[in-house]
Amino acid sequence: MIRCHRLWTGIDVSKLRLSYLILAIVGAIVPMAHFLGWFALTGGGLTELFAAWFANNAVAGLAWDMMIAATALTIFMVYECMVKQDYLPLVCLVAIFAIGLSCALPLYLFLRSRPMA
Repeated sequence: MIRCHRLWTGIDVSKLRLSYLILAIVGAIVPMAHFLGWFALTGGGLTELFAAWFANNAVAGLAWDMMIAATALTIFMVYECMVKQDYLPLVCLVAIFAIGLSCALPLYLFLRSRPMA
C-alpha cells in the first residue's frame, strides 16, 4: 500500500509516484513496440538497428541526444546510489540499456521518491 505524503506544495506524493510508474510502463511499451515492429519488418539485427540510427542527420541527432542523456543519467544514478548507499535504483541501469531512457528515467524517479525507513 502506498502511503500518502504531502509536500509543502500540497501535491500528493503517492500520485506523483504513480505518474512516474505509469510513465515508466508507457516508456517501456511504446519504444519496444516500434523496435519489435522494425525487427519483424526488416528481419534486421542490432547491427542494422544501429545503422538505422545514423541513416540521416535528423535521426542521428536524436540518437546522440538519447545516448548523451542516458550516459548522464547513468553517471548520476551510480554516484547517488553510492552516496546514499541505496542500491535498488541501480536496476534502472538494465532498463537504460535494454529498453531505453524513456523507461529508465521515470522508473528511477519512482524508485528514488519512495519513502526510506
